[in-house]
Amino acid sequence: MKALKEWASPNFAVKAVLAVVTALTTLASVSAFAQEVIIAPSAPPPMRTEVVPAARPGYVWDGGHWRWAGRGYAWVPGHWRPVRVGAHWVPGHWVQRGPNWRWIEGHWAR
Repeated sequence: MKALKEWASPNFAVKAVLAVVTALTTLASVSAFAQEVIIAPSAPPPMRTEVVPAARPGYVWDGGHWRWAGRGYAWVPGHWRPVRVGAHWVPGHWVQRGPNWRWIEGHWAR
């Protein structure tokens, strides 16, 4: 009976609401898309010519790209990604930052 009275108390309700608000605030502050930062010491090789398959309804083609593999670049072939309604696909790409190159992951933008 005592446990039931604890659940019904206003003090418990306030603590429960504060706990939920704190948890939601913590989750909102954490990046849902935390990704590894990839830095390469040299420019990627020229892009390969890739044969793009026939269009698939509900999908967008994500073209191939060069991935830094620790001591050199390795080719990653293109693939299909399911379309997200109201967004467009921004392909991943390399950006020069000083003497190094940084990979910007492909993502959906509105």
